[in-house]
Formats: sequence, C-alpha cells, structure tokens
Amino acid sequence: MKVQIFKIRLSDEFIYADQKALDRFLQENNILKYETAFVKDEDSYWSVVLYFEELKVQINEPKPEKYSATQEDLSQDEVKIMDSLKLWRSEKAREKSLPVYLIATNKELFSIAKYKPAKKEELLDIKGFGKYKIENYGEEIIEILETV
Repeated sequence: MKVQIFKIRLSDEFIYADQKALDRFLQENNILKYETAFVKDEDSYWSVVLYFEELKVQINEPKPEKYSATQEDLSQDEVKIMDSLKLWRSEKAREKSLPVYLIATNKELFSIAKYKPAKKEELLDIKGFGKYKIENYGEEIIEILETV
C-alpha cells in the first residue's frame, strides 16, 4: 500500500489545478482508504491523504475484424442474393421514405450476400451492422437469405 498527500488550496489561483491533479490521481489508482482535514491558517486548504494501489495497465483485446466484401468477391449465386437484397432495400426505403443507403449500403449488402448469416445475431459480424439495423431489418434479411 502506498500513500499520497494532496494539498487543495482554496484560492481561485490554485483550486482548479489542485483539484484537477487530485481527480487525475483518483482515476489512475485504486484508492483503499482516505483521510481529509481542513487546515485553517493564513492560507487555508484541504489536506487529503490517500492510501492506494496503482492500477495495473490492462491491454484491451483487439476487437475482431468485421466481415466485409466487394462486388468482385461474389459468385453467381451470391449475385442473385444481392439482387434480392437490393430489391428488398428499395421497397423498405420507399416504405420509410428514406434514402436506400440508410437502410443498408451496397457494401453491407455485398457482405451479407457473401457471408450468408443464418441468424440475426450473426449480422453483427457484418461491417456496418449494429443493434439498430439488426433490430429493424435483421429478420427480413435472414428470411431473404433463406428463400433465395
């Protein structure tokens, strides 16, 4: 266990910088115990004593790369899927009065045609597909893939 002492001076000249240093320290360390005291003399201030452990730096696992394909990657069967997906997208865009690219971009449709997800959740592996698109369009896309 380590100890760090902070002096938080109350004058406008120092309080912001002193508080910022304390805040940064609190974010970067695991505080086990603390003590505070108000010191009243010609320069009144708060004394803050922190007993802490340094946080170990955690290396985040890299996110898995999302699947992405281009038109050149598609086989004849996948082109048929792509055509069905484009037709669906056009109808959906007209129905919602939105531009087609807000429903799904061509690149997203290429990737779906190539990857052929079997479940809605697998659409998360497609670059550009998140929770919103999956909730709103996921089931319809899977149905298209099952029927083509």
